Amino acid sequence: MNVANDIEDIGQSSPGRWRRRLLNRRTVLILALILFVFVIFLVGYLQHRKQAPAEARGGRPGQNGPVAVSVATVSTGDIEVRIPALGTVTPLATVTVRTQITGQLQKIAFTEGQLVRQGDFLAQIDPRPYQAALEQMQANLRRDQALLADAKLDLKRYEGLIKEDGIAQQQLDTQRALVDQYEGTLASDVAQINTAKLNLQYTHIVSPVTGRVGLRQVDQGNYVTPGDANGIVVINQLQPITVIFSIPEDNISAVMKRLKDGAALTVEAFDRSDSTKLADGRLLTVDNTIDTTTGTIKLRAQFDNTDGLLFPNQFVNVMLLQNVLQNQIIMPNAAVHRGAPNGVATSFVYLVNSDDTVSVRPVTLGVIDGERVAVSSGLKAGDVVVTEGGDRLREGAQVILPAAVPAAGAANAAARKSGARRPRTAPQP
Repeated sequence: MNVANDIEDIGQSSPGRWRRRLLNRRTVLILALILFVFVIFLVGYLQHRKQAPAEARGGRPGQNGPVAVSVATVSTGDIEVRIPALGTVTPLATVTVRTQITGQLQKIAFTEGQLVRQGDFLAQIDPRPYQAALEQMQANLRRDQALLADAKLDLKRYEGLIKEDGIAQQQLDTQRALVDQYEGTLASDVAQINTAKLNLQYTHIVSPVTGRVGLRQVDQGNYVTPGDANGIVVINQLQPITVIFSIPEDNISAVMKRLKDGAALTVEAFDRSDSTKLADGRLLTVDNTIDTTTGTIKLRAQFDNTDGLLFPNQFVNVMLLQNVLQNQIIMPNAAVHRGAPNGVATSFVYLVNSDDTVSVRPVTLGVIDGERVAVSSGLKAGDVVVTEGGDRLREGAQVILPAAVPAAGAANAAARKSGARRPRTAPQP
């Protein structure tokens, strides 16, 4: 009986023990997982604490560590004083071809948009009425020549008779007057013949200038007159061609002084986007008055336009080369900063010292020529200035220099040789 009871007790108590064992295992796993997460967090925290002092000592840009920058060497050279302006292409001659006589337009001899030379045949007016008028005038001339010859013979006879008192003096005087009358008629006939020849010549219309013809204003077969407002066609002279532009009145004194000295001022024309050069020309003339409403004065520049890139009424950007300043202190325009580093608003640069630190150096700027700027005071040739990365610098900051320091003028000289477009510039006050 006791053995059977013990076996029953064992069977009843086994499930409880197994539940307790499983519960203990889960608790151990949870505790182990929490310990593992804590260890990872602790390791990460210790690594962060170890890296923070190193970053504070010298590694992070813009704080206490050295800053990588680009630099350039200040040099000496020539710099160009340029005056930017907006201009309109204007032909030297715009001619509306009109008929000078009335008649039927028999022939159109040009193609719209064609380039023609002075004297090229353009159109033909019916010449037959004017040919007939010429022949009539020539016939009148022959008739009056015969009458004059007869009157002269009678005059010669009367002069012989008057010596013999064969005729009265009045008859001789009348004959002389008749001869003068016929001579006047003869002169009138000659003038009428010349007029008829000219009218006949006007029936053959030729180009008065060299240029490009536009769209025809009248069709073949129409009756045309000199009073037609539109004429037959309009011709614009394109080679050479001019550009009219305006500059501020503050610049006119310097321009006039250069012209008085005999200088030939060059002018460059760029397209509407101001990125592509269209032509090189020269200043032709200056207007005689300043526009008081705008404070500007008009100038005219002439371009050969052999490639035809300039077109009448085209909008262009103009750059007038007013002067070339020699032996200037030059640096890249990118090195210039504007602000108040010492409490006074000024232009300044970051000057690189021999120990790879920078100093704030106030500068006085002169003429800006594209990517370059002249320095009136504050720097000397050979100084090294920061061109990129200056927004992260301050007085005494440590910098990391590139392997080679480019000269300020070398890159710009290469750009000029390659024909790169300079940005629009103007003299600085």
